[in-house]
Amino acid sequence: MCKNCDYTIHGAQHHFGWDNSIAPAQTVAPGSTILFNCMDSSAGQLGPSSTVADVAALDFGKINPVSGPIFVEGAEPGDALKVTLEDFAPREQDGSAWGWTANIPGFGLLADQFTDPALLIWKYDAATLAPALWGQHGKVALKPFTGTIGVAQAEPGLHSIVPPRRTGGNLDIRDLAKGTVLYLPVEVAGALFSVGDTHAAQGDGEVCGTAIESPMDVTLTLDLVKGVNLKMPRFTTPGPVTRHLDTKGYEVTTGIGPDLMTGARQAVEQMVDLLCAQHGMAAVDAYMLVSTCGDLRISEIVDMPNWVVSFYFPRSVFE
Repeated sequence: MCKNCDYTIHGAQHHFGWDNSIAPAQTVAPGSTILFNCMDSSAGQLGPSSTVADVAALDFGKINPVSGPIFVEGAEPGDALKVTLEDFAPREQDGSAWGWTANIPGFGLLADQFTDPALLIWKYDAATLAPALWGQHGKVALKPFTGTIGVAQAEPGLHSIVPPRRTGGNLDIRDLAKGTVLYLPVEVAGALFSVGDTHAAQGDGEVCGTAIESPMDVTLTLDLVKGVNLKMPRFTTPGPVTRHLDTKGYEVTTGIGPDLMTGARQAVEQMVDLLCAQHGMAAVDAYMLVSTCGDLRISEIVDMPNWVVSFYFPRSVFE
C-alpha cells in the first residue's frame, strides 16, 4: 500500500475505451497522490500458466483496460494536467512478479510475416527488478512504465483505446517511467484521467505489438497548469533513459529508402534474421524478444529522397 496516497483506485474500477460520459471513479483536488491497481493489457485473460491457445482466444473487446477515470477539480479545456509518476510496484502471482509477450495474429509491425499466435511468459523479482531471464542464455533489463495514460477527448462517444491520441492514451513510450513528469492537454471539465497497460520492459517501437505486459500498482500525483493550451502530450525525464540497456553496446541494423514505415520494417526484419543466425532461435521468438528491448530510431530524415531507420538491439541480453 502507498502510505502517502490520498486515494486508491482498485482494479475493478476500470473501463475500455475513451468516453467523456463515463462516470468518474473518484473526484480529487489538484495535488492529490493516487494509487492505481492496474491490470495487465489482457485484462486478466492471460496469466502465468497461459498457453498459446489462450492468445488465439483473446477477446479484443477487453484489451487495454485503464483504471479511472479521475475528475480533477478545476480542470478546464485549455489547461494541462501535470502527471508526476511516483512509483511502479509489480504485483506477484504464484510467488513471483510476472508478465507476458505475445505475437497476436493481425497485430504488429510484421503481422504479414508472423501470422500464427505465440507466447512468452516471464517471471522476475518484484523487489530487485533484476533482468528477466529469456530462455537459458538471455536476460532483458527491466524498466517499469505505463503504456496507456491519458485524459478524455472533447468528441462525444466511445473511442478505441488502441490508437494513441492527442490527449494521450496508448502512447507506449518507454520513458514514462518512475520520476517522469507528463503533461496532457485537457479537453473536458475535470480532465477525466485514466491509466493502465503497465509494462516491465519494452523497446522503442514495441514492434511485435506487445512488451513484457505485467500487472502493477502505479502511484502518481495529479496537478494542473492553467491555460497553457498544449496541442499534444509532452514530458520531462528525471535523468538518462537508456542506462539499463547501454552496458554492452548494441547490434544495429538499418532500413534505407523513401518511406519510413518500409524502412522500419526492413530494419526489424534484418535484426530478426541476425539474431536467428547468431543464436539459433526461431524467428517468432526473435521478433517477440526484440519488441521487449530493441529500439527503432529515425537516424536521418533530411537527405531526400531516402531516409534511414535504425534498429538497436542491446548486446547485454546475451552477454
